[in-house]
Amino acid sequence: MRRTVTLIVFCLVALAILTGCAGKVRYPTYYTLNLPAPPDPPAAENAHGTLAIREFRAPTYLRQGAIVYKTSPEQIGFYAYDRWAIDPRDFVTNSIIERVRASGVFTRVQAYNGSRDVDYVLSGRLENLEELDYQGSVKVQVAISAEMTSIATGAIVWSNAVSEIGDVNKRDVPAVVSEMDRTMQRAIEKLVAPVSAQIEAASPK
Repeated sequence: MRRTVTLIVFCLVALAILTGCAGKVRYPTYYTLNLPAPPDPPAAENAHGTLAIREFRAPTYLRQGAIVYKTSPEQIGFYAYDRWAIDPRDFVTNSIIERVRASGVFTRVQAYNGSRDVDYVLSGRLENLEELDYQGSVKVQVAISAEMTSIATGAIVWSNAVSEIGDVNKRDVPAVVSEMDRTMQRAIEKLVAPVSAQIEAASPK
């Protein structure tokens, strides 16, 4: 009888422990970047040809879903419960499509679908999108590179690379993501700003 009572007490304690652990289950929090919508494009009389934009590439560690931080230039870490709601490559690709379209440089801007029925193709790479948590402060880094190729000649008619650093004023993930928003906006604007002049120079007169 005593053994039975002891077994029952043990089972109840184990159940209480398991229930307490179950009550502390932590679920992932998902984030997305939220850049302001670009302005409407200007009149199309100064547009030069059509453009398709390939999906941007990125290092493998940026494609795993988790928000990335670095505790040194060489060491990469991943937040266990803070993740991107969409692939950062998709976000960057769509944002650049919207902003190049809004520039009015091209008569048509679309996502690349394998067709060669365009004048130019833009390819790019998201090089960095991470928190920098060393040297006594918290920062974020966004780096993007891209190049544009003429379908007619195969020549690269434009290329650019930018890297932007932003300061985080609070040590938590929402503050990091908010600063990534602002830093990403600056990086994309600097990346695509020279397109107009370069395509104007490369276009036949």
